[in-house]
Formats: sequence, structure tokens, C-alpha cells
Amino acid sequence: MTAAPLPAHGAGAGARAWRLALLALLALSSIGPMLLLALWSVSGAWFFPAVLPHTVTLVAWRSAIRAQSLASALGTSTILAIGTAILACIVALPFGQLLARLAGWRRHVGAAAAFLPVAAPPLALGTGLQVAALALGLGGTLPGVLLAHLVPAVGYLSLLFLGTFTLLDARPAEVARTLGASPWQVWWRVTLPQLRRPIAEAAAIGFLVSWTQFALTLVVGAGAVRTLPLEVFAYVQAGEDRVAAVGALLLILPPALAVSALRWAALRTTVISA
Repeated sequence: MTAAPLPAHGAGAGARAWRLALLALLALSSIGPMLLLALWSVSGAWFFPAVLPHTVTLVAWRSAIRAQSLASALGTSTILAIGTAILACIVALPFGQLLARLAGWRRHVGAAAAFLPVAAPPLALGTGLQVAALALGLGGTLPGVLLAHLVPAVGYLSLLFLGTFTLLDARPAEVARTLGASPWQVWWRVTLPQLRRPIAEAAAIGFLVSWTQFALTLVVGAGAVRTLPLEVFAYVQAGEDRVAAVGALLLILPPALAVSALRWAALRTTVISA
């Protein structure tokens, strides 16, 4: 009998080196743009081929703080994102539950209907929604833009809740009904506590869907509703690159906070369940 050959140490070291290189490349591609924006927002003179700015200044930050348009756009984006998160959860949760109860082609058709506004090009979707907003007298208004943001947000969250209710353990609700609990008591005391984390995740996703909207806001808002993405683009067009970098950093902040909050919630949930 002959012993099986042991794997060469060189092969294992090479695989580890490739993994480290891929991780470094991933970190560079995700963190690099944010670092570049941060440097650009505080740079004074910065000419090629210098790697770092020659001087550092807070002029762009002071200009951004004094700019009423940027502050107003930040407030508008926050209102739209919070409203979208709340309303999309309210609409998508029962729709996702309904889809989870369906089977066969009915579920496929419902899931496809939910996925359509997600997959459709935002400009094409915005053009159709603009016609509807104008017919309702909401073109160029904040409520009209909010309704436009709800369309893709409800699509995203409906698919999320479809998966949630498909995997949800129905035994606690069945036991509660067996013990004489009313449908409202089952929902409030059994089902809703099971859905706290999925609802929090859905609200974060709905917030981010609205927060990053550009085409829908531009088309349905008709330029009258100024959100932070529109203002950042306007600063880029005007050649105010450093102020645009400040605005871009403000755009990045809520997604970073949302991901951190969800990560913290996941760790906390794991600790409690253990």
C-alpha cells in the first residue's frame, strides 16, 4: 500500500496569496473611492502627478454648510427616504404575505409583477410615472416624487417579504390559534415579533432605494423637487468638484450607517438566540 501524496505546501500558500490579493482588491475598490472623495473635499492645490494634495483646506465644507440649496436638498431627501421606507413596508408586507400563500403560476405571476418595476430602466419607469403624476396633478411635487419612489421600493420589499413569509415558522401562530387567540392577537403577539428584524431590514432597504433615486426624481419632480443626488450632479456640472465631493460623502453616509446598524442587529440577534 502506498500513502496518498500530501498536498504541496506551495499550492496552499499560493491559494492564500490569491485570496489575500482578492480581498485587498475588493477593499481598494470599495474604500478607495470614498477616500478619494474625502481627500478631494479637503484639498486645496492638487496637481498631477502628486499623490496627495499640496494643501488642505475646509473651504469646500464651509461652502457646503453655508449653501442653502444643499441643506434643503438634504432635508428633502431625508423626508422622501423616511416616508418611502414607512409606506413601502406598510404596502409590501401584506403583499409579500399574499404571494407566500400562493402557489404555482399565481406566485410566479405575482413575483414577476413585483420584480418588473425593479428591473425596468429608471428613465423608462419615470416617464410612465410622470404621465400618471401629471394626470393626478402631482407632477413636480413632493408627494408625486414620493409616490414614484414607492413603486420600485414596494417591488423590492414585496420580494423580500415573499422570502420572509415563505421561510417563516408558522407553528407558533398555529399553537396560538389552537389556544383560542384571535387573528389580531396572533398577528400582534406572535407574528409581528417574528418579523421585527425583517421589517427593520426592509425599512433600511426602502430608505436606501429612495435615497439613491436620481432618474425618477428628475423626471417626476420636473426639476422642482431638489434632492441631494440632483444637487450633487448640479455641482459637478457647474465645476464645483470639491463641494460635489462633500455632497457625495453625505450621500454615502446613510448607506454606511444602515449597513452598520443591520450588522449590529444581526450580531445582537445571534447572541440572544444562543
